[in-house]
Amino acid sequence: MLQNGRRIRTLCYAVQNLCLNSSGLLTRHQLIKLTQRSKKDDSSISSLFIPVPVKPTPDDINVGVELTGSLNKADLLKILNKFYQKKEIKLLLVENGLDNYLQHQAYVSFRRYCLEAQTLPVDLHVVISDILQGAGNVTDIFPYFLRHAKQMFPHLECMDDLKKISDLRTPANWYPQARAINRKIIFHAGPTNSGKTYHALERFITAKSGVYCGPLKLLANEVFHKTNSRGTPCDLVTGEERKYADPSGNASSHVSCTVEMTSVNTPYEVAIIDEIQMLKDPQRGWAWTRALLGLMAEEIHLCGEPGAVDLISQLCLTTNEDIEIRNYKRLTELHIEDSALGSLDNVLPGDCIVCFSKNDIYSVSRGIEASGKEVAVIYGGLPPGTKLAQAAKFNDPDNSCKILVATDAIGMGLNLSIRRIIFYSLIKPIMNEKGEKEMDTISVSAALQIAGRAGRYGTQWEQGYVTTFKPEDLKTLKTLLESPPEPITQAGLHPTAEQIELYAYHLPNSTLSNLMDIFVNLSTVDDSLYFMCNVEDFKFLADMIQHVPLPLRARYVFCCAPISKKMPFVCTMFLKFTRQYSKNEAITFDWLCRNIGWPLQPPKTIIDLVHLEAVFDVLDLYLWLSYRFMDLFNESHLVRDMQKELDVIIQQGVVQLTRLLRNSETGVSSGARAADEDEFALNRQKQSYLREPKSLIGRGRLTERLLAQGILTPNMLQELKKEWNKGDSDGDDDDDNEPKKMRRKRKIK
Repeated sequence: MLQNGRRIRTLCYAVQNLCLNSSGLLTRHQLIKLTQRSKKDDSSISSLFIPVPVKPTPDDINVGVELTGSLNKADLLKILNKFYQKKEIKLLLVENGLDNYLQHQAYVSFRRYCLEAQTLPVDLHVVISDILQGAGNVTDIFPYFLRHAKQMFPHLECMDDLKKISDLRTPANWYPQARAINRKIIFHAGPTNSGKTYHALERFITAKSGVYCGPLKLLANEVFHKTNSRGTPCDLVTGEERKYADPSGNASSHVSCTVEMTSVNTPYEVAIIDEIQMLKDPQRGWAWTRALLGLMAEEIHLCGEPGAVDLISQLCLTTNEDIEIRNYKRLTELHIEDSALGSLDNVLPGDCIVCFSKNDIYSVSRGIEASGKEVAVIYGGLPPGTKLAQAAKFNDPDNSCKILVATDAIGMGLNLSIRRIIFYSLIKPIMNEKGEKEMDTISVSAALQIAGRAGRYGTQWEQGYVTTFKPEDLKTLKTLLESPPEPITQAGLHPTAEQIELYAYHLPNSTLSNLMDIFVNLSTVDDSLYFMCNVEDFKFLADMIQHVPLPLRARYVFCCAPISKKMPFVCTMFLKFTRQYSKNEAITFDWLCRNIGWPLQPPKTIIDLVHLEAVFDVLDLYLWLSYRFMDLFNESHLVRDMQKELDVIIQQGVVQLTRLLRNSETGVSSGARAADEDEFALNRQKQSYLREPKSLIGRGRLTERLLAQGILTPNMLQELKKEWNKGDSDGDDDDDNEPKKMRRKRKIK
């Protein structure tokens, strides 16, 4: 009853806090969603606990048999079934934490244990013997069954401890050092291009010490250079890079970092948390929440959308801190045009066409270049150096490139001289609450962020314009841009390594992915302020390396690696890194070269370019790991040089994007792949191929197998055919002095 009462109170509280529709009533969809969020299915939680096999311990002397005689298995089965069918037994089991699912699992195991064991524990053997002889009751089995169930499911002994560990209702209390400071919170709220970050940075640069926490490496890098150029020594800290203002490597009092790398143990005078609205992000929101609650700074300047003000104010109530809100307006005018672009022939200098897929990027770029106009291209998968090079080309008034084609990667992190933003589409893949991708119209926040890049203050365009490519999208765009940003209602949280280690102590037989599942399902958060960030990517990596023997803390760190599970090559290299680490073998420069196919060639097709981008991500992964496992990933300086070379190669490919698309359609051979396969496979195995029988050169089973495995490439096959044909002709001339007519006759026979 108590548990049901709690659920009803939770439901009522959630109803009070849920936004009502225009009629003041909840919609059916909202009610369903609310019920799903407020109620955790006990059976689904129980199914997360993987049973530990309970095996009998054979003894040389079967004391039970000596005391009471052997047991008849058929009679034993009847007693066990009778025991399990009793209602009072089921109620007792529920009181001890076993729901129907766990009861069934435990009974099947207990029955098998009793029937198949050569030797039962003496106490259990005697009790069953008494029951068979009428000197006991079947309910006497209960303590032995419960003992077996607790061996199968260790969580039954420690469920209260597990729930305490995953109680996340007061995350502000996780940071006692921050709570001990009387922090001043200043929220700079305003749209894109309103100068909010500029004012915060001015205070940061003039402070005695400070930290800037940004959402992207590019932004952290920009603040790093800007601060140093103003005469304030500032260090750079990202997941993959450390730069010191002092050449001798001494730490400066100012740091510019990505938000995940923020230190909550270092005191500062001033801290800036940029794009604070990102605490709503399903994957990364926890990092902004941690920075906001945990930074040890006298002044904390938050920069972001007005939609985050209410949530930040509520979070400040939990930390007993006051908040000062400074509102900003856009510095330049932004006009929504009355007509859509309609055709790529209508693009003008200073235009930026925003796409939400790589395919659209490719087709739009090709379409514009077909009309003789040069295009700069920026999307998320490009290396930072390539993005900056493309941005510089587009921004340069003396450069012939006047058109930009980009994804929403331009929404933050790059200073671009854009006159007009053109939305090629308003449909974008988004991540839902379950971590699944769905196609949906972009949010008001995203539309304002992207559109706001037009007519940026300080560029050659004093006014900004925005429109759509398709006429039917224009009305939707106007509605989005005229709406206030959606209010942000919850901030993200994520399990820490320490919490998962405590779980592993109580559940030593569970995998890391399983521990994370159990933690998320048992966790208790204040739904009015927080949500649990999506852990699907973490679990994906944990499952991938589960078979690799690693200490739990190292396994946790590997699974936090910032890689995309959609890139098979990067995932493969991630697995190879973990295997090398588990064998305590250094991941050397030579080893890396062999596995990525270095040196790489300029791309000839789009597939080549995508592969090179994946290789760059692998090098990024190496650098990320080099700061966490310095002993085995110890050649970061060489890898950084490789990245610089690869960045140049990728830039060459992006500049020739249209040619790559054309080559992809006409079937031109893969340049990057050839470097990957031919450089190593050909050099090591060419001689053995030449010594093989001539059947290798045809299309026999062996050839097909080698092609399928990637050991033999079509290029190599063609080359080998030529060499064999040449060898045959040489043999005809030199090996035999027989007349050709004789040879012909022999063939006829």
